[in-house]
Amino acid sequence: MKFQVCCLLVCLVTALDSAIFAAERPNVIVIMVDDMGYSDIAPYGGEIDTPNLSMLAANGLCFTQFYNSARCCPTRATLMTGLHPHQVGIGHMTAEEGPGTAGRPPAYAGNLNDSCVTLAEVAKMAGYGTYMAGKWHLSGSDRADWPMQRGLDRFYGLLSGASHHFKPYGNRLVYDGNEAIKDPKSTTDRPFYTTDAFTDHAIRFLSEHHAIHPKQPFFLYLAYTAPHWPIHAHDQEIAKYRGKYRKGWDVLRAERYERQVNSGLIPAKWKLSVRDPDVPAWDAVEESVRDACDHRMAAYAGMIDRVDQKIGDLIAALKEFDVFENTLIVFLSDNGACAEVSNLGVGDPLKDRAPLTPLTSPSYGKAWANASATPYRLYKHFAHEGGANTPFIAHWPARIESGRDWYREPAQLIDVMATVVEVTGGAYPEKRDGVGVLPMDGISLLKAFDGKPLGRGGPIFIEHEDNAFVRDGDWKLVGQGVSPAGGLRKKRWELYHITEDGTELNNLAEEHPDLVDSLSAKWSEWANRVGVFPKPGRAGKAGK
Repeated sequence: MKFQVCCLLVCLVTALDSAIFAAERPNVIVIMVDDMGYSDIAPYGGEIDTPNLSMLAANGLCFTQFYNSARCCPTRATLMTGLHPHQVGIGHMTAEEGPGTAGRPPAYAGNLNDSCVTLAEVAKMAGYGTYMAGKWHLSGSDRADWPMQRGLDRFYGLLSGASHHFKPYGNRLVYDGNEAIKDPKSTTDRPFYTTDAFTDHAIRFLSEHHAIHPKQPFFLYLAYTAPHWPIHAHDQEIAKYRGKYRKGWDVLRAERYERQVNSGLIPAKWKLSVRDPDVPAWDAVEESVRDACDHRMAAYAGMIDRVDQKIGDLIAALKEFDVFENTLIVFLSDNGACAEVSNLGVGDPLKDRAPLTPLTSPSYGKAWANASATPYRLYKHFAHEGGANTPFIAHWPARIESGRDWYREPAQLIDVMATVVEVTGGAYPEKRDGVGVLPMDGISLLKAFDGKPLGRGGPIFIEHEDNAFVRDGDWKLVGQGVSPAGGLRKKRWELYHITEDGTELNNLAEEHPDLVDSLSAKWSEWANRVGVFPKPGRAGKAGK
């Protein structure tokens, strides 16, 4: 309560001087998509029609290496707090509070703890209006961890993870503020669809904000659930892409890789990773299966296409409000491509739309996820580049010059909080409701926006589901199953000269044992600091 009263007083005071800070401080929009692979959008090598993202990329700044936390809610925890997910209680996944969480180590409690503040809380303290539409996925049943109680003025979206995109059901309903909506209404002339509803409610929030507080800056977090399974798309978008993936995943990977090299996104010396050994060659798959796979990939592409269309609607609204030039827009994915459920995909994108249809059907499988991850290997859950490296676009006409080359210095989700603190002119608090707040771990990206080195001064780390990495300069130490509940398994570490071998194909661990020991010690020091250990005995089931 004290924190909320303090925020209210700050907002009242700063509103008196709104004309001044509006001229100096940008609006901030963070757009996150769900389970989208590195190469899916056009700026990063994809063939999917994404003209609005291409415009933001061409006139903004694109990072070649921007690291997430390899999974949905750990990434959201890091993004929203500027801390590592273990520090804020979401070292693995969210969980309903109650007897099921008894005995869990604090880092794995399954909901935001009290040692952090959110981007929205920091922006509100700086005098911003704060809004969110989309997927929260940071709380249990305690409303103290829900969006409206963590700094948002308005919220429309999901408290949980994945949902039915046309007919949300069960405990995965859409919420307006703190209230569930059992039958959400369409915001378009098409059936209700999460991508449309999230964007249109975000635009409505900003329209009402502009009408009431035209000089006050705003913070918007737009968190899509597309293209996470179930692979649901409107008929129009499915028809647009149906048949375009009959070339198969092998040809698609080769084409995307070639575009990535030609655009300068990746150097030609980086080899395309080999097809996942669990995935058959396209030509070895029988015709009926190929047709079904094409259908599912068409739906997946249609989901991303529709996200881009709705981002176009948001951009049009910003221009209508005359705030586009001084709005910082960042775009990223929460993790790499999703290879869950099956190798070749399951379900029918047209038939599997009925209410209460299991959420994992349809899904596009490991075969297409392998293509989405181009040029990398592995997927969501993993700390290799295919799981933890996301497209990251920053667009801010008033600050970022158009026509910039790729930004090749690595950055991480922890840096978004530091960036928001700096651009809003806010202050990162030492306490929240009388409880001490951990210091943020990241650095501001403003130097990158100006074309300068970030000067981080230390390695980048992640850990999720026993997978981990430490990235230090030109080297990356990474492992699968390296950090189980029983403790570190050093023999599982792999070492890559990541600037020379960005697709992680030449493991140099045996050739540089001293470097492995040094980087492993740095990772262990970080893991002890953020609370990776102790762990629950089991990491939990795959999925969201």
